[in-house]
Amino acid sequence: MRIGIFAKTFKRDSLAETLDAVRAHGFASMQFNMACAGMASMPERYDEAVALRVREEAAGRGIAIEAVSGTFNMAHPDPAARAEGLARLEHLAAMCVHMDVRIVTLGSGSRDPLDMWKAHPDNRSAEAWRDMLDCMARALPIAERHGVVLALEPEAANVVNDARSARRLLDTLQSRHLKIVFDAANLVAGRDCASWSGTLQEAADLLAEEIVLAHAKDIRAGAGSEPAFAAVGQGDLDFAGYLRLLRTAGFDGPLVMHGLEEREAAGSLAFLQNLH
Repeated sequence: MRIGIFAKTFKRDSLAETLDAVRAHGFASMQFNMACAGMASMPERYDEAVALRVREEAAGRGIAIEAVSGTFNMAHPDPAARAEGLARLEHLAAMCVHMDVRIVTLGSGSRDPLDMWKAHPDNRSAEAWRDMLDCMARALPIAERHGVVLALEPEAANVVNDARSARRLLDTLQSRHLKIVFDAANLVAGRDCASWSGTLQEAADLLAEEIVLAHAKDIRAGAGSEPAFAAVGQGDLDFAGYLRLLRTAGFDGPLVMHGLEEREAAGSLAFLQNLH
């Protein structure tokens, strides 16, 4: 596995400074967000020239762009908001060929209209599932047109909140352009720590063949109703077991750290390297 990091961990004023920070901290692998290129999220703010510059600047520093973040609220209660998200996804997917990127990460979204990472009681409703499913079905032809894979990350506060609902989505859509981001901390969030190992094993059993990207962040047990995520090595997740699980599942791709501050990056990298 290749240990990487979210580029946005390093808050800099320019693309060059951001990539210099990624490399200076010992990483040759990253997940990228277009905001790190000095661009806003609006599609008209970046074009082919920007995408080529991202590719060249990363390659010049020996950094592989493993994936680009394309997340928007696929379960937003307003159809116009979902349509706008799909338009942005189309533009981003078109730029991926110029960045030499083949994975675009997504979340399934929330019924909360202001914050897609916030849980909402209607997330478990048939209507939320229907709207998210329709949005994902519309996203897949975009991925096919531009030769990318959409990698969905189950999130505790989202409509697709665990491995079983992710498997349901995969089985419903049956597309080679829909894959999975496997994040152990997300999958055990809200569960008693005694069940973590079994939860992750079940998730691997259900999703193993579809994993194209793994995330690495930690989580603290017994910290209240909200998940207490932490930098790798600063929580209670069994990372040695997590890495064994991924290998057993046949995964040998990028393992991308996130959910940490810049000052924690060196320690978390060393922690993973010692296990790796």
